[in-house]
Amino acid sequence: MSVSDKTAIVTGAGSTRGIGRATAHTLAAAGWNVAILDLDEASAKDAAQEIAEQRGVQAVGIGCDVTDEASVESALAALDDSAPPVGALVNNAGITSPTRFLEVTGEEWDRIFAVNVRGAYNITRRVAPGMAERGFGRIVFLASVSAERGGGVFGGVAYSAAKAAQLGFTRALARELGPDGVTVNAVAPGLIDTDITGGALEGERKAALVAGIPVGRNGTVHDVADLITYLCREETGYITGVTYDVNGGSHIH
Repeated sequence: MSVSDKTAIVTGAGSTRGIGRATAHTLAAAGWNVAILDLDEASAKDAAQEIAEQRGVQAVGIGCDVTDEASVESALAALDDSAPPVGALVNNAGITSPTRFLEVTGEEWDRIFAVNVRGAYNITRRVAPGMAERGFGRIVFLASVSAERGGGVFGGVAYSAAKAAQLGFTRALARELGPDGVTVNAVAPGLIDTDITGGALEGERKAALVAGIPVGRNGTVHDVADLITYLCREETGYITGVTYDVNGGSHIH
């Protein structure tokens, strides 16, 4: 068994400064073939081409709306015909919302859950049976420190609730799929320098946030990507149902 004959799917990995793209690069460096699924098809293909050229593995970029079952089915059918079997899934696609609960609309609430929770369900439900049948799989959810501490930085109640749902999803799925050789874990990043954090990591605001982090700096996408890649290794088969914080000690519990 080797990761070189398997494909790792990373959803929402088109953004040039995002955790997903860094994770796809790190997985490829570890020998995985990579499939990038993103709502922005052009960005997905650009990321795949970049990874293939730099890492020497097979990489494919496919446009996919994870909230749409038909779109997921179409993307994975195309992947089935063009890449090795799926051995890892990183549920990275997600959106945030800073809206306070007393102002949040039902439409916005549903939109946050549609991407972060239903989207993760749609693609996991499609790839998990094949993993179980082959006796090997690694599934990682990108949750958030907001799910554990109750928001308070960037995400509002809707975002925190959706990411907390991912943690329950992780734990229950780990129990079900463990006997089939499939591990399921979650990673909960804290303050990471990406496009999502945007201007919040500038000037006095950045200084105030970093002051509360014991290691004295904000995190990078590589801090998160390295941990995800570790959880996807063949050798990491006795760790499942766990949530790993990547926050520099800002939330110790």
